[in-house]
Amino acid sequence: MTTTERKPSKVPAAENTLRILKLLSAKRGPLAASTIATSLELPRSSVYHLLGVMEQSGFVMHLHEEQRYGLGVAAFELSSAYSRQEPLSRLGRPLLASLVDKIGESAHLAVLHGRDVLYIVEERAKNRPSLVTDVGVRLPSHLTASGRAILAALPKSQVRALYPNAAAFSSRTEVPSPIVKYSTLSAHLDQVRIRGYSTESGEVTDGFASVAAAVTDHLGWPVAAVAVTFLEEKVPAEQWPALAARVTKVAGELSTRIHGRRDG
Repeated sequence: MTTTERKPSKVPAAENTLRILKLLSAKRGPLAASTIATSLELPRSSVYHLLGVMEQSGFVMHLHEEQRYGLGVAAFELSSAYSRQEPLSRLGRPLLASLVDKIGESAHLAVLHGRDVLYIVEERAKNRPSLVTDVGVRLPSHLTASGRAILAALPKSQVRALYPNAAAFSSRTEVPSPIVKYSTLSAHLDQVRIRGYSTESGEVTDGFASVAAAVTDHLGWPVAAVAVTFLEEKVPAEQWPALAARVTKVAGELSTRIHGRRDG
């Protein structure tokens, strides 16, 4: 059914709100209100009104410099809420278990929840200590390898919206985090994008480090991250790229599975 053939809705405002959200979620970047109106064949005045309501609720954000609208934090929280439910956990758990068996280090799966990451799966390696990243734990995303992997896969405008000022940054341990302002975070995420994986060293738990890679949907948007955590004294830094390659492979496999396909 085409747009012109669409049956009249009994609740047009609700339907059009969902159509706008669906359109924004299908694009890699923010859109002008005029583009949204044209794409959905809606009056511009109606689109501006709906966008205003959604902006107040956090489902969209207005990028004033670009005069465009993108998805807001509330929309990402909805995505995370879906992702952290059983389907993603069920798909990810066997992949993490296999990874742990191969490398002998603990692994976990996390999703973005506001400015935090929420851990939804943990597979602990035999004879390895328990970690703070247990299921249900939330940690500041800019401090964790999982969070950095997810943030690096988001548009920069979305990251900026999550970290508007210095108060958004925090630390957990006696090891001071090098990331205490947006410019530093942005530069760090640029390096993550170049490498293809993220790292964290002693910023969550003294003596432990992690490497992580993002799990993405069919449009390349991050829905989760796979990470491995290990004692720094047991895994020298020169071995991290090889470990990250294994993590990235598992993240890719999970990305494929959530698309409804399997490799091979």
